[in-house]
Amino acid sequence: MCGIVGMFDMSGARTIDRAALERMNETQFHRGPVEGGLYTERALGFGHRRLSIIDLASGQQPLFNEDRSVVVVFNGEIYNFQALMQELTVLGHCFASHCDTEVIVHAWEQWGDDCVSHFRGMFAFTLWDRHLHTLFMARDRLGIKPFFYTVLADGMFAFGSELKSLLSLPELSREIDPRAVEDYFAFGYVPEPRTIFKYAYKLAPGHKISIKVGDTSVTQKKYWDVPFIANAPASESAIQDELASRFREAVSSHLIADVPLGGFLSGGVDSSAVVAMMAGLSDTPVNTCSIAFNDPKFDESVFATQVANQYNTRHHTETVDKDDYGLIDTLASLYDEPYADSSAIPTYRVCQLARKHVTVALSGDGGDENFAGYRRHHHALVTDRVRSAIPAAIRQPVFGLLAKYYPKADWAPRRFRAKTTFEALASDLAPSYFQGVSIMPDRIRSRLFSAHFRNDLQGYHAVEVMLAHAANAPTDDPLSLVQYLDMKTYLPGDILTKVDRASMAHALEVRVPLLDHQFVEWVSGIPSAMKLRGGEGKYILKKSMEVYLSDDILYRPKMGFSIPLANWLRGPLRQRVREAVLGPTMSSIGIFDMAYLTELVDYHESGRRDNSAPLWSLLMFEAFLRNVLENAHPGLRQPA
Repeated sequence: MCGIVGMFDMSGARTIDRAALERMNETQFHRGPVEGGLYTERALGFGHRRLSIIDLASGQQPLFNEDRSVVVVFNGEIYNFQALMQELTVLGHCFASHCDTEVIVHAWEQWGDDCVSHFRGMFAFTLWDRHLHTLFMARDRLGIKPFFYTVLADGMFAFGSELKSLLSLPELSREIDPRAVEDYFAFGYVPEPRTIFKYAYKLAPGHKISIKVGDTSVTQKKYWDVPFIANAPASESAIQDELASRFREAVSSHLIADVPLGGFLSGGVDSSAVVAMMAGLSDTPVNTCSIAFNDPKFDESVFATQVANQYNTRHHTETVDKDDYGLIDTLASLYDEPYADSSAIPTYRVCQLARKHVTVALSGDGGDENFAGYRRHHHALVTDRVRSAIPAAIRQPVFGLLAKYYPKADWAPRRFRAKTTFEALASDLAPSYFQGVSIMPDRIRSRLFSAHFRNDLQGYHAVEVMLAHAANAPTDDPLSLVQYLDMKTYLPGDILTKVDRASMAHALEVRVPLLDHQFVEWVSGIPSAMKLRGGEGKYILKKSMEVYLSDDILYRPKMGFSIPLANWLRGPLRQRVREAVLGPTMSSIGIFDMAYLTELVDYHESGRRDNSAPLWSLLMFEAFLRNVLENAHPGLRQPA
């Protein structure tokens, strides 16, 4: 696990500024505190920070082939590297190390840009082939590892594992992309391929880029997608058996390491299932880590302890104050762009705890996306069944009118909160699902921005992100479609971003076996009715795990990794919210209607409305403005 950076003059004429390259590399020191390496030649510079996991003695980067004509910098793990090494050796390639990085250069020599289809793992890498005058880069299929890039005005291409590496370049414009702001206040993060900055981009999951000397443009090309092709056995019991077998194999492939390894254990279905598989594959007790809260409404640690006792793990628990809100500025600096998932706070803490005991931790992320585990999946499916039973000519005007005039009633019992349901029934599945996942619905965002900023948007609406993915979806099954939308937006933009930054802040590698691409491909072919049945999400996963975990682990209500956000913003953070959201930083940037921001704050403080999600997103946006936009070199280590 590492951090990578690089610069490439697309004209092939200029020499790389080594000092600038080193500065880029040092912004990511936290990603690889063990050692660093730089390499420059005419028009090219690569940098690397290393956190040693496999082949500790060798494997330093940048890494070359035998004649040094191909060089690579790589972040991640190739889990099938040993098999690939054997295959490539038979094909005549010679290896100087036993690390997975070296497999990449030889796979490129053998298969060219199709090498990525041979890799099983999480990865973001860039390589340079001097003979072909080609720069090639790729990101793993699900977006587990990050990759940012920019093309500067003078034709210099630059990339890094985190935005802060690009922000260390004074030539990069800090101009904010209005579309990214609209996206952020809809999703709570900036979805791929945009970043908050107009001239910086994310390489999308499952995409690659090739640049030849003399190229003047950069185009992302997709090499993989979730197939959703039926491939599962016919009977439920056979699916259960094969699922458990494939799951165990996926976990086994993720256990290769030359450093201490363990697992996150929240007490939920997914992390408990991963730990159960780990325990069955290990000859020694598994290290497990869990966070407890001093408020029982948010605490799942008793269930984590139950699983730890069942499998005799070496369990580590720390109690976190439920009012652990002192990380706001830290998080803003970690994420480099606005990020509004408040569960980043406990995620940061559990990574901090895990790093005291292990260098690699397996997590249960991806279970909800694979097996339709979110409550919103059930709601979307029920709504779509009603929608499908009513002709659009009747449904859209009738429910559209009801949605327009039915009052917003957050304060009322849930059965009286019909406005959102009417809105969903009036629209099609993708835009309806967009409204369901938005942290700020249209009716709030339409008032959030100043008239000047609305003009800058030129009619852009964040629903376009969902519509674009829906148009490219390989399935028309309603449940599979919303799962696909999550895999393209929420999974890489929120979940995997959160875990990567929180873990790398502590030099901890996190692996996600539920997102092994072979496992994901097979699970996508399981019939939807086996994933969500009678309102029970993750039905087939839970059935397959019944021999490993008790019913009170598998079938208790889902809690999630939540914090008491509404109470924070009315209580200990009340003054900070008012000073930040209504202060000079927000008012001077010209994006917001400050009168409406005042209304949001006042209504929440008085208890008339729960505006915790909008206010938290505004609070984190203000923290981004102060900690990143106004900081010349965010994340750059100060000399001791």
